[in-house]
Amino acid sequence: MFPRPLCQLPEGFHMAADGPPAWGNTVALRRIASHPLSRTRGHSNLLPTMLMFGVIVASSGLLLMIEKGILEEVKTPPPVGDQAWRSHRRHSAESFDEGDVDHQILQDIRNRTLNSICGQKDMPRSVWQLPTAQRRTVLKHILVNEKYKFLYCYVPKVACSNWKRVLKVLDGSLENVDVKMKMDHKNDLLFLSDFSVDEIKHRLKHYFKFMFVRDPMERLLSAYRNKFGEIKEYQQKYGVEIIRRYRKHSTSATAGDDVTFSEFVRYLLDEDVERMNEHWMPIYNLCQPCAVRYDFLGSYERLKADSHYVLERINAPKYIQFPERQAWYKPVTKDTLNYFICNTPRGLLKDLLPKYILDFSLFAYPLPNITTEHCRQ
Repeated sequence: MFPRPLCQLPEGFHMAADGPPAWGNTVALRRIASHPLSRTRGHSNLLPTMLMFGVIVASSGLLLMIEKGILEEVKTPPPVGDQAWRSHRRHSAESFDEGDVDHQILQDIRNRTLNSICGQKDMPRSVWQLPTAQRRTVLKHILVNEKYKFLYCYVPKVACSNWKRVLKVLDGSLENVDVKMKMDHKNDLLFLSDFSVDEIKHRLKHYFKFMFVRDPMERLLSAYRNKFGEIKEYQQKYGVEIIRRYRKHSTSATAGDDVTFSEFVRYLLDEDVERMNEHWMPIYNLCQPCAVRYDFLGSYERLKADSHYVLERINAPKYIQFPERQAWYKPVTKDTLNYFICNTPRGLLKDLLPKYILDFSLFAYPLPNITTEHCRQ
């Protein structure tokens, strides 16, 4: 029996008096129909069931998540538009115990959810069943190592820069993982899209495949703070346009560096997921875990331990260790995430959930808690 969900449900769900979440009006169904999966014939009946299952799994996952290792005090401010935030106590990192029952339960939930949802009749079972654009996206996000025979689907804002460092060291194009240099995300890297059809099929069948996931809301906040708070290219390319679209009385003189998180969410609501920038495109769309059955699913919350497992699994040399967090990197804390979520209009977040619902459900992350009681704490 799954516990009653402890988080705010998307609009269209309501809590039955003595039971699990139930579907309310048809507004949610119409909204969810905008998800790319729902455009395929036969998915109209699949998505409600899938989303219901996802909400139950994500809610039960709230009781199982162990927030270790990455939650540290943030020392630099977010973009100008949301400076009124607070950071609190430092969360100490804890080492991973392979016998950790909670971790094993979480992995079991993820495996069962993937098997259940990906086993549905109309879900893709290979990259060749994907539409051309979706296939192109996933093949461009799977990195290949020929020497150690593995495939890694990189997800921006999920430690992908450090994993790319590891790949470059394994290939011999980088001296060591701690070299102080700006990461080149293209050169000296081999992508699955670089191969012929037969070569792709061979590698998908015989190579070890892995990916890493992260809480969807935390990943979005990380992308927002980094791209609109630090990167002028993103401020000019996306920030200026977002302000022009969603801010009353905006002027053409804006530098795009003061985008608020609420404005960013409004922008995401109007974007087609297949055309999103990779830094906020859903993980499902980037890596297609139903079309590519990964051998290992690591998580950002257990980055050090899961990365160590992968390095051992591919028989990497002992001297190669996953890099420590870069000194300049400022992680998202639980308190910071709660602040931004609780200061974003509830309606926006409810409307946003359907676009990322597969990331929440497939990877067993709790839906954001935006209840009044929680946000008053």
